[in-house]
Amino acid sequence: MTKITENGVSTTRNPGQEQYETFTRRIGRKTKKYTAYDFRDHDGELFSTVKPTLADCRSARDEWLDRKYHPNASCGRPCTNCGTCRPA
Repeated sequence: MTKITENGVSTTRNPGQEQYETFTRRIGRKTKKYTAYDFRDHDGELFSTVKPTLADCRSARDEWLDRKYHPNASCGRPCTNCGTCRPA
């Protein structure tokens, strides 16, 4: 399995690429599983998050992409990027 970081730097370099790895964190007697997730957008911007599941990470990525490409969708007007988005 490829590590998503090398010396603290993301190895997710290709546009559209996603990488993730799971790890377990132990605090006292409790253990929790987490997923570290990196996604490189097509414009080269990196999105990174740590969530309990891969599905949670991808959901956070989708929300980030929506805010990035449709910043005014919540106001009821067409967004400035595509001109077609509207609130759900």
